[in-house]
Amino acid sequence: MPVIKASSLRDLKNRVNIHDVVVRVVALKKAGSGRFKGLCPFHSEKTPSFNVSADKGYYKCFGCGKAGDVINFVMETEGLQFTEAVEAIAQRAGLTLEYEEGSGGPSKETRSLRQEIFDIHDLAADYYRQAFLAATPHGEFIRDYWVKNRKFTPELADDFKIGFAPPEDRGLAGVLLKREFSEDALRQCGLFFMRDGVVPTLGTMRPRFRGRLMIPIRDHQGRVVAFTARQLELTPADDPAREAKYVNSPETPIFTKSNLLFNLDRARTHAGDGHPFVLVEGQLDALRCWSVGLQTAIAPQGTSITEGQLMLLRRYHSSVECFFDSDAAGQKAALRFLPMALKAGLEVRFLMLAGAEKLDPDLLFLEKGLAAYDELKRGSLAAMEFACRSLLPGAATASAEQKSRTATALFEIIAQTDSDVTRTSFLSEIAGHLRVAPGALERDLRAFMARQSSSRFANPNAQPAPVAPLPDDARGKATEAHLLFLCLHHETLLRALAGQLPHEWIDTSHPAGSLLDRILAEVTHNGWTGSDQLDQLLESEEEKTLVASLLFEPAADDDLAKITNEGLRALQRRFLDPRLRQIELEIASKGTDGDSDLLSLLKQRAEITRQLQHPPKLSLGS
Repeated sequence: MPVIKASSLRDLKNRVNIHDVVVRVVALKKAGSGRFKGLCPFHSEKTPSFNVSADKGYYKCFGCGKAGDVINFVMETEGLQFTEAVEAIAQRAGLTLEYEEGSGGPSKETRSLRQEIFDIHDLAADYYRQAFLAATPHGEFIRDYWVKNRKFTPELADDFKIGFAPPEDRGLAGVLLKREFSEDALRQCGLFFMRDGVVPTLGTMRPRFRGRLMIPIRDHQGRVVAFTARQLELTPADDPAREAKYVNSPETPIFTKSNLLFNLDRARTHAGDGHPFVLVEGQLDALRCWSVGLQTAIAPQGTSITEGQLMLLRRYHSSVECFFDSDAAGQKAALRFLPMALKAGLEVRFLMLAGAEKLDPDLLFLEKGLAAYDELKRGSLAAMEFACRSLLPGAATASAEQKSRTATALFEIIAQTDSDVTRTSFLSEIAGHLRVAPGALERDLRAFMARQSSSRFANPNAQPAPVAPLPDDARGKATEAHLLFLCLHHETLLRALAGQLPHEWIDTSHPAGSLLDRILAEVTHNGWTGSDQLDQLLESEEEKTLVASLLFEPAADDDLAKITNEGLRALQRRFLDPRLRQIELEIASKGTDGDSDLLSLLKQRAEITRQLQHPPKLSLGS
């Protein structure tokens, strides 16, 4: 396994800003000097508790407790091992890593399966793109299809790297075999049909996609992870999915369709105040939106919208406009989407066009361009108005039973929000649409919520939400953790404390004590040139997490010397008090005989008593 030089690691951390790495995954907003805040990528939340310190190079979530540095972040979010994460960061930043002599650099044998599949998809996207551009009859056909049939520009195809899978071709298999990818990677990349137990060769690797328009699917970081393939006249008759208009990549180690939204990697950089996400049904709908200048359009990946997709969306912006086809299937999908969106903490509106019985986003924007979006905005409906109209179109003539059933269906939707203010507002809208008294709705909602609560309570499998534990003694005064906290925030304290705190006073059985002891020893024997040394002293992920947590605690404004001296005194008493008690017991057992052992014990008692009466005292100067 290659070992990266420590100097190379230090250089990478000094030159790569953690903010620039995290912002690829989390939408961050400034929260003070050098600090940023966003929604945590490691657990579901509606209120931001994920913090990044660009100055210190650490992140910390105060909701779930996850913390670490830029390498930890890439390891956690991308499922990579340490060396793989460092190599990925260096590659993106254009940095060259140095390896320890004899350990070698990254090899085909040590590449992770995930990284191999990422590399395969990059090569596949290039291969399909070149087939799209090729000066061949098939190349001319697909370019004509793109421009004349789909009415898209060549520039859009270039921007999104739209490709073409030739009908009968083993070229992609040949490219990948030459690169000597592992058998596991070739089998699990999803681009080929292969029988179990058969060695991958040109003859055994049958392409999954043949004679189809190829749309690369990228994750929210912009990496190609899959493809959507559109049926064409050229799709061979022996294609197992010949009749399917669209065929998607199967799920692989780098692709889970329920956790991915098409075009999110681009749309997230354009979403913001006044520019909500626009959710459409298909990739070509999203491409049409982009082509006319609506750059916040996104689409689910060949499946119904999922909670995971909406939580991912919520990381970047809290508002979304839903624009599905106006047919029955589209309206059903919109109603399924609404409660999940509310649960994710999203503010939702539904784009509508007055007087239009059937709307297709692709055709609408093709005909009217970006002006169509302004029309849709004017006719848009808020969440409850849309739900009421969809569930009970003829409210004016509806019976009491119909209104009651509709109210129950609406309660199921609004129960997903945890905001009392939002629920109250929704009830007011529902009362107006159903033409019922608001008080009656409120009573019915309380009864509904009570039944829901009872049902959950009765479920023996229901588990309470886990509470993230705080680091041991992270906030306690007069402990190793608190002294470590002070040292991390005040480097001048390190040198003073190193000369006053004896090694044997420190409890090294837990991470805070072990790290404090190691840091003070480093200061005593090698000096301290600054926080750059800290990374070299961290020996475990637990210590790295502890340091990140302590660095995010606000520094005390109290008298630094006084607080430190209280800590020193507490550690001194913890070390000396048991010894003093033991000596007292031994003295009591010897009586009043003046033997040498007794005199020695008396001297030891006097010395410990003197030390306790005159504890060490730091003076940090003015």
